[in-house]
Amino acid sequence: MTTTVKSPAIASIEALSLTNQPDPSQLDNIKAQLDLVLLALEALAGIGSEAMLQAATELKLESLVADRVSLWRLRQSSPLRKGQGGRKKLDVEEARALVLICCYLARQHQELIRRAVTLLEQMTEQHRQPHQSALLGDYLDTFNNTYQDRMEDGDRASPEALTHLALKLLIDLLFYSANNGPRRLWLALMDRAKEGGREE
Repeated sequence: MTTTVKSPAIASIEALSLTNQPDPSQLDNIKAQLDLVLLALEALAGIGSEAMLQAATELKLESLVADRVSLWRLRQSSPLRKGQGGRKKLDVEEARALVLICCYLARQHQELIRRAVTLLEQMTEQHRQPHQSALLGDYLDTFNNTYQDRMEDGDRASPEALTHLALKLLIDLLFYSANNGPRRLWLALMDRAKEGGREE
């Protein structure tokens, strides 16, 4: 009798279980949140599409995220994005693949994420604004500018709301960079999908 050995990526994907198949509106929430997590990583660590594709290759997820065009279409499927061109439906397997890629990249940059969160804690204790730290200031400026450039409500979102969103995503990244990060992110996505809410 032979035993099939699954690759780590396949085993990880299968660990991201579903009790019920998300409906289209729930998938919209998942798409939006995954795009925001990747945006936070871009803003903090300067990660681009090349690093995301490299992560997909190392995780053996090329069949789901094959090239720049497929990655762009997946991210452009977020309902928060400007424009309609290239938007495609995101299925559950693609969402799982993006979860693994987000957490893989977060783990690669765990030290930077931890340093930024520690700085945020220190600034809060000292009643100082995060922008007064070079690392946090650069992160917030890049996040806010990129959000305003890419998202439909970017011009209407207040700087305070974007700063709040960016800092919450930064703290979330620390959890997603842990060994059980993929499961944490997946469960957070499922909870948000049930609630039907956006980031607050």
